[in-house]
Amino acid sequence: MIQLDGVTKVFRRQRVLDSLSLSIAAGDRIALIGANGAGKTTMIRCLLGEYTHQGEITVGGRRPRRERRAVLSDIAFVPQMPPPLKMPVRDLLRFAAKTCNADPAHMEEIGERLGLDLAEVSGKPFFKLSGGQKQKILVAVALGRESRVLIFDEPTANLDPAARRVLFGLLAERLDRGMIISSHRLEEISGLVNRVVEMDRGRVILDDRVVETVDPGSLQKCVVTLGEPDAAFAKAVGEWGFVANESGTAWNGDVPGPDRIRFLGMITRYAGLLRSFELTAASGSNGNAEKRT
Repeated sequence: MIQLDGVTKVFRRQRVLDSLSLSIAAGDRIALIGANGAGKTTMIRCLLGEYTHQGEITVGGRRPRRERRAVLSDIAFVPQMPPPLKMPVRDLLRFAAKTCNADPAHMEEIGERLGLDLAEVSGKPFFKLSGGQKQKILVAVALGRESRVLIFDEPTANLDPAARRVLFGLLAERLDRGMIISSHRLEEISGLVNRVVEMDRGRVILDDRVVETVDPGSLQKCVVTLGEPDAAFAKAVGEWGFVANESGTAWNGDVPGPDRIRFLGMITRYAGLLRSFELTAASGSNGNAEKRT
């Protein structure tokens, strides 16, 4: 459904996306992870047709830069940074209802579930709301319409714990949609996704498909290679029972199948240190994960 082939984006001589290639099928629900500056938001903005770029991007066979309106008709998007809109909230909701076919009653219902009374803030300019209020409105607009793909860029950044739980519940009601969720909290969205894609320096360094049903007794063999030794990484991976080579740059160990998402969440904190990462079904294990690098 979504195809990126050799996509490169340069800002002020800095290569933010570096020959990025990625195929996303209908029904893929992706956790897009990586350190700040890895290129996650830039990739999303290119998918939405906001940035020019080298390479090819198609969404449902359409090119976002040339057929942006048609592409966006299939996508519900929540940005990491709310736009500084001066219009009152009621005008924003009317605009969304008119241009995105969003259901006003449905938007109001979602707002209430998130703990926001849309009627109370309807006369206020959007840019004067708190960060949490803005985020809740953007979520209500995105989920108040029918779309085949949900793209959320750090959707919980401004939400309180109660609203985060509600958001995850709302997304869990929509597992029939394609999803790309960029997040620093992999453990929070692990129940929503069936694929984990990690980026670093504008490239995909990990693409792991999550097995829907995990054998509790399965093990996966993991080999992690660093560019140079790191004490913090050594402590973190040592708690998983991993063993290092003499130079401290290569680590080997087994990861229980049910703990794979939690392990990947730990690994992503050290993405900038990784030279390679391999995760395969351990010999004699019932796990069926494929090798990923």
